[in-house]
Amino acid sequence: MSSHTRPAPTPSHTVGPFYGYALPFPGGPDAAPHAHPDTVTVHGRVLDGAGAPVPDALLEFWGPDAEGRLPRRGGSLRRDPVTGGFLGRNGVDFTGFTRVATDADGHWAIRTLRPGARDGRAPYLSVCVFARGLTHHLFTRVYVPDASGSGAEADPLLAALPAERRATLLATPEPHATYRFDLRLQGPDETVFLEFS
Repeated sequence: MSSHTRPAPTPSHTVGPFYGYALPFPGGPDAAPHAHPDTVTVHGRVLDGAGAPVPDALLEFWGPDAEGRLPRRGGSLRRDPVTGGFLGRNGVDFTGFTRVATDADGHWAIRTLRPGARDGRAPYLSVCVFARGLTHHLFTRVYVPDASGSGAEADPLLAALPAERRATLLATPEPHATYRFDLRLQGPDETVFLEFS
């Protein structure tokens, strides 16, 4: 067979599952009860090793309430009695759980209660990252400064990390009770990911 009759190589197929398709639900990013005074917004982007946005990642966050208590109540989702589908959260109960998909620019945003400190640790939200190319989901933390802007100095995990790596877990304060936190999946500024055994 001559070289010009061979078919050209084709690109690899994209590996699923595609997390943003069926798992997001109405109100998924909004864990804070309506008009709660301790509500904060945490947002950012998911970026790959080259700094390009990851448009189809799914993030799950868990966090305590403002007093550092982990919620012990059931879910806050309401079902449509006609279709059986989800109408969204009830707007009253705080379960500490949010789920959000990234948009085309890799951006995500959640509204939750400012996490309170617990067990001698700085206030943080736990994060689970699902994204294309990952054979296993990743775990990390978002340390959200307390209302005074401090609190991270005494945390055992942060204290064990070099300063430049520690910075990858700290949310940056912005105006109006908003915090920025970018997740970098690889590269020189890769977010610190945790391994649980």
